[in-house]
Parts: sequence; C-alpha cells; structure tokens
Amino acid sequence: MSDQAVGHKLTDRQRLDWLRLSRTEGVGPRTFRTLINRYGGAGEALAALPSLLAHQGRIGRVTTVTEAEDEMALASRYGVRFVAMGEPDYPRLLRMIDSAPPMIGLRGNAALFERPTVAIVGSRNASGGGLKMAEILAEGLGRAHCVVISGLARGIDTHAHRASLATGTIAVLAGGHDKVYPSENMELLDLILETGAAISEMPMGWEPRGRDFPRRNRVISGLSLGVIVVEAALRSGSLITARFATEQGRDVFAVPGSPLDPRAEGTNDLIREGATLIGTVEHVIAALAPMLGREDWPPQAYESGDHSADEPFWDELDLDEKGFREGDTQRRMSQKISPVVSHDDDNGTVTGYAVPKPKQEILQLMGPSPISIDDLVRLTGLSASMVQTILLELELEGVIERSSGGLVSVSAQSYSNRIS
Repeated sequence: MSDQAVGHKLTDRQRLDWLRLSRTEGVGPRTFRTLINRYGGAGEALAALPSLLAHQGRIGRVTTVTEAEDEMALASRYGVRFVAMGEPDYPRLLRMIDSAPPMIGLRGNAALFERPTVAIVGSRNASGGGLKMAEILAEGLGRAHCVVISGLARGIDTHAHRASLATGTIAVLAGGHDKVYPSENMELLDLILETGAAISEMPMGWEPRGRDFPRRNRVISGLSLGVIVVEAALRSGSLITARFATEQGRDVFAVPGSPLDPRAEGTNDLIREGATLIGTVEHVIAALAPMLGREDWPPQAYESGDHSADEPFWDELDLDEKGFREGDTQRRMSQKISPVVSHDDDNGTVTGYAVPKPKQEILQLMGPSPISIDDLVRLTGLSASMVQTILLELELEGVIERSSGGLVSVSAQSYSNRIS
C-alpha cells in the first residue's frame, strides 16, 4: 500500500484517514487496498470516493472526521489503539491473508504476535472431555512458548484462554472492544489483558451479530500457524475457521471423538478430509516444527481457495479499471456476510430428554466417552456430594453408565435416542 511502507508508523492524520476509509460503507479489505494503491493514500481516496459514486447518481456515505475522532476518543478510554496494516505492531501472519483487515483495534501485549501462534477452537456446548482436552493442549502449547489464540466464546474457547493465561493468550473479538460477547466473559478478558492481548476489526460500540462471527473466525485462523479443532458439530463455526485456515495455507488439526457424539461429527469429518489427527500437544509441535524456523512461513494463501470468491464477506465497490473510468459501482450495502453459520449452531445437547439444572449441566459435559467424576466436580463447580447424587439419579434412570476407575459416560441407548 502506498500510504506507508511495512514497518513504518502512520502520522496522526493518516491514521484518522485510514479509520475513516475503513469505516465507510462498501469499503472492505479489497476495495480499501484498491483505493489506497490507486490514489496513494487514504486521504486522497476519501476525496475521490464521492465523485466515484456520483457517476452512478448515488450519494456515498463517507465516515466523517468527527465520527472517526469520536471513535478514537472512546477507544482511548478503553486502552485500545488502532494499528494499520504494515505498521510494526500489525501481526505479520494476519497481514499475509487476502482479506486482512486494513486496520485493527489492539490492546494488550503486541509482542505476543512475534511468538508462534496456534488457535484452539471448538464447541460452545462442549463435553467435559472436550473442555479438559482444550486445557491440556493450551497448557502444553504455552510450555512450548506458543501463544494460544481463540475467540472468547463459551466452551472450548473459554477453557483454552484460561489454561494459557500464564503463558500468553490472544482473544479475537466479534464486536467492538466495549461490546464483549458473551458478557459473562468480560472478567476473563480482563485477566487475558494482564499478560495477553485482544484485537477486533469492528468499530467501537459495535454489538456482534450472528453474521459477524464467521468474519471473526477468518482473523483467528489468519493470526495462527495452525488451527486446532477440539469439538465441532456439523455446520459449526469451528468448521468455518478450519476452512479459512486451509484457504490461508495454515495447518488444521482435529481431535477425534466418538462417532456417537454429535459434538465430534465435525472434527471426525475434518480428519476424513485430510486434517491432522492429534491426541497430544507433541503432535502439534512436531507438525509445526519444520515451519517455525523458515522465513518464508506461512505460505501465501491459495488464490483459488479465496472464500470471498463465492461467499463474500462484503459487497464491495467495484473499482476495477472500468469502474474507475465509468464510475461504475455495485450497489452499496453494509458488510454483507454469507449466512454460513449462526454463532450458536454448535448443539451439544446429549439427549432430547428435558432435565432441570444442575442435572443438565452435568449431562451437558458428558458423552459416550468416559469422564472422571473428579473432572465433573471441577468443571461444574458443584460439590462432590451433589455430583454423586445426580449421577446416581441418572444411573437409575438408565441415562448414564459407570466404568472402572471412577469414570462415567452417557449410555449408548441415550445417544441412540439423541441421534434418532
């Protein structure tokens, strides 16, 4: 891009112009790059935009100086700074994807982006075994000097972040920094920021919507050398992240699960389609080791796999040479995202059988794979006596089975009922 070379900082005026241009309707990453490269800077591009749209008899809504200054002031109160692509603190891996955000809101420790980064994602309604696996992997990656990246969602994301607080973790937000989703993870985000970082490409004040989560997922994979999927139902957001990772030339790892558990259908499918099966953190480190010392890592994203080619995130302005000559622009719209998946698609309910809390909390964590009673106590936060009482009730109802070594699992019949 012409406004600055990689490694150089923008002036205050350039930063304001970049923010204005990136917040203008119809200007996604592709259009942003085209405008900057053609006009030499964001200020010049902003000046040219109204005339480009006017050729089609349209009134272009360009973000005003006041609006951008107000957002910057609000961001400053939250400790957020805006970093443009090419500036020293902009993550190198993210800069290399085709749909890299022109500008990100960053707070926390930017030095983490210089270390190897691995994403851990999975079901929001995860099993107890899945949550424990996420913790084991996150802790192991931290010991290996890797930074864990995730999306601050419930379930797998939350446990991956918590398990890597001491070694450094990065949260990618679907909304503005002041609109944390889910709100119950605001305290977790504060803990992350003590040693880690959080980024978002969305404006301050932006409440995340269902269609914003897939867009966040491309940033999660774009920031990472590889993506680990612990649990994922079919058509889940985690599978979208894995698809982005493949398109961006990143490694995809999947933890296998029971064929009887709907929460493992997506991960098992990933393995069938070529993802690397893993059971320990050593499997991940061994796969990434040859790449960590190479200066040409990561490989460029596969152009033929550009996700935006058939399912665009943005209906951007058409600013090819013909468009510039004739002022021919596509209709404007506000950042359309293909409804590939709702952010709550991961359905981890183990049976269709309605039960009250806290019994439902325990059932939610269980699947056909055995889990220890001690883990159920730790993950639910319930007393050991209450967990034992509930497990006895479920056993008498034929919902669960006990195994040697203090392990319990959902009975095969219960899962047959769930699947049918």
